[in-house]
Amino acid sequence: MDGAFPGLGTVVNVVAVIAGACLGMLAGHRLPGRVRDVVTDCLGLVTLLVAILSALDVTSPALVSAVGSGAPVLVVLGSLLVGGIVGSLLRIEQRLESLAGVVQRWVQRRGRGADGDAHGHAERERFIEGWLTASLLFCVGPLTILGSLSDGLGRGIDQLALKSALDFFAAVAFASTFGVGVLLSAVSVAVVQGSLTLLGLTLGEVVSEAQVAALTAVGGLLLVGIALRLLNIRQIPVGDLLPALAVAPVLVSVVDLLR
Repeated sequence: MDGAFPGLGTVVNVVAVIAGACLGMLAGHRLPGRVRDVVTDCLGLVTLLVAILSALDVTSPALVSAVGSGAPVLVVLGSLLVGGIVGSLLRIEQRLESLAGVVQRWVQRRGRGADGDAHGHAERERFIEGWLTASLLFCVGPLTILGSLSDGLGRGIDQLALKSALDFFAAVAFASTFGVGVLLSAVSVAVVQGSLTLLGLTLGEVVSEAQVAALTAVGGLLLVGIALRLLNIRQIPVGDLLPALAVAPVLVSVVDLLR
């Protein structure tokens, strides 16, 4: 299916996420607390499954060929370390919580109003979980990168059309539990996929298969962190690790040049 204009695939994907999130938010208010807890556990387990599948890209033949047989794990480790240090210095997790507070207050002014500090903190945590989880699921992976670049290169939107259908159902499930944070992930999709489409439109094939594999593997480990948070095992500051996604492709290029 050829796109009528560059970026059509991203537009379709954003609409799918918004529609799914709105449907999920409408359904979520009607579910008892114990049902939402079970849904959260299920989402945590499925997120862990997706994370493992993504992390296995560290064994990608293209990545091994680019950096050597012993380097893929070191590239992933280096990406996480450098990205984590940068994210901690920039206090990304803290800034995300501040953003969550702003959105929460806006929602409360249009809804029932504040119910106290403890409730407010819980709502901010819920927002962050929803936004981070949905954004990572929707924005990290081969379909996101290759589909957006293909859209920009004029090769059609088939990959993004498939991704849009998958994201719609995921958005319904996540928004039923996490609410407005999942809806905001549509902005993440627009920014990430729109940028990649623009790169494909202006620069051609700028991301190699090896770089995609490294980014996907790092994204998979970030999803492991999200899964551990959803399952209440450990509150890993995934927000501070987000810069690792930008570091991974750069490290692949550096190692490839030095070999």
